[in-house]
Amino acid sequence: MERLFFLVGSILALIAVVLGAFGTHGLKGRLTTEMLNAFEVGVRYQMYHALALLAVAWALSRWPRAEISVAGWLFVAGTIVFSGSLYLLSLTGVRWIGAITPIGGVAFLLGWLSLVWGVWRG
Repeated sequence: MERLFFLVGSILALIAVVLGAFGTHGLKGRLTTEMLNAFEVGVRYQMYHALALLAVAWALSRWPRAEISVAGWLFVAGTIVFSGSLYLLSLTGVRWIGAITPIGGVAFLLGWLSLVWGVWRG
């Protein structure tokens, strides 16, 4: 499981760098400031949680607990829902997509809580 989370974290970080460059060079002037900011928030949180997955992989190697694995999966789900919804909102302008963004945020919060609990108990 450690290897899987390390690979997924690394891939998500790579994609975040690509999307960050795309946002800066390809979307400036094409999106409103508000939509470009939303896109950049998605990239930022994707990178934060890609790095969090690397920490999950490390934590699992020290304290192999289910709570830590759950944290990893919550970070993956949160990235897909939170960042993905912000990318879709920014690129399509469909506002209702923003209504699901908080679900990804809750997944992030639960992931951090699960990581804390797993390390504490480990």
